[in-house]
Amino acid sequence: MDTIKNLIEGNITYRKEYYPHIKEELETLIKNGQKPEVLVITCCDSRITPFLITGCKPGDLFVVRNVGNFVPPFNDNDDNFQSFYAVIEYALNVLKISNIIVCGHTYCGACKSLYDDVPHSKEYTYIRKWLTLGEEAKQTVLDNKNLYKTKEELYRATEKQSLICQLNHLLTYPIINEQISSKQLNIFAWYYHLEDGSIEYYDTENKDFKDIIHYPLT
Repeated sequence: MDTIKNLIEGNITYRKEYYPHIKEELETLIKNGQKPEVLVITCCDSRITPFLITGCKPGDLFVVRNVGNFVPPFNDNDDNFQSFYAVIEYALNVLKISNIIVCGHTYCGACKSLYDDVPHSKEYTYIRKWLTLGEEAKQTVLDNKNLYKTKEELYRATEKQSLICQLNHLLTYPIINEQISSKQLNIFAWYYHLEDGSIEYYDTENKDFKDIIHYPLT
């Protein structure tokens, strides 16, 4: 119960010390509704804090989290990933989001699990199915495994390759293609380093990852 006690005490502190500073902003968001411009698709990993690492405030980001920050490819006849499809529909049609960021990270348990023997048992049914969304990235890296000297290098490469695959999966959504073509939407892949807080972005033109401080803003 100590953990729950700490959470309750944390909320009390939040209400006393932090909430008063954002009270007016939140009241405006309640009155006028949320109008975020960015959808962040990131990992469930407890070490990832999208608002904190980007310096954002309540109302700035619309966030969906899942194991491995995977994006299920669009399939109109597949009901398995309806909840994710609904997120995309809501973000683009209702909130009018203009940017989508798929944010992965170093030391990702999901990407490492692609190389582990996940048990073929009832308890892991849905984990095994979900991890299939990372198989393409794994295979691409294994096709070039001679480039990596250690397992850790292999895992880091898989994390980055997975981000590239997830961007490609986004492009299977008709609504995303339409809005990119009409210049209403931009999509990005970001790679967050747990070690130092830095972020790399995927340069689609040069097909490599670069420090976000070098991202061309003009």
